[in-house]
Amino acid sequence: MASILDLLKTQVGEQLVNKASEKTSEDKEKVSTALGMALPLIIGAMKRNTRDPEATKNLDKALQSEKHNGDVLNNLENREAEELSQEGSSILSHVLGAKQNGINKTLAASLNMDESSVKNILEMAAPVIMGLLGQQKRKDNVSASGLSGLLDSVLGSNSSHDQSLLETLLDSDGDGSVIDDVAGMVLGSKNKKGGSLLGGMFGGK
Repeated sequence: MASILDLLKTQVGEQLVNKASEKTSEDKEKVSTALGMALPLIIGAMKRNTRDPEATKNLDKALQSEKHNGDVLNNLENREAEELSQEGSSILSHVLGAKQNGINKTLAASLNMDESSVKNILEMAAPVIMGLLGQQKRKDNVSASGLSGLLDSVLGSNSSHDQSLLETLLDSDGDGSVIDDVAGMVLGSKNKKGGSLLGGMFGGK
């Protein structure tokens, strides 16, 4: 079943790890571990917030914005780390509210990582999450009332959007073709700067 964690296996995930590692000076493996904890945590907070009709309405409105139409997934390499952090800070203030500092402290302690690094990693991840959700909302024509189900699917606990999410994650250049992106990820055949999945796994490019 597809889930938000599958994002880390894609070129977008690799680019996010690289950018966050450069910004925080933290080891890539540590950043990847932090993202593995942070991505479902942020989605889970969004899911919790959908219990409130007003919060659901606000999230739906935000995802309808062209800012969150999914372009970030296709253009992440060209986005400045500071720009992502600033945008993410605003997103997380809505999603996590007053709990954000406590979450940063908890994750930092469990990862033996500087708290400011954790804060930056979460902030940089937030626009990517919103882009993924915004693109998925458009692809599956999800209404405000369906956001809870969409978030469940992205968390990996509901299969109703599973195939569509898997296609979104695999179609990393947004051209609508899943097959060539799989070949590009595994074999590096599309010659993208991010390198191949196998290359990333074994330390190559």
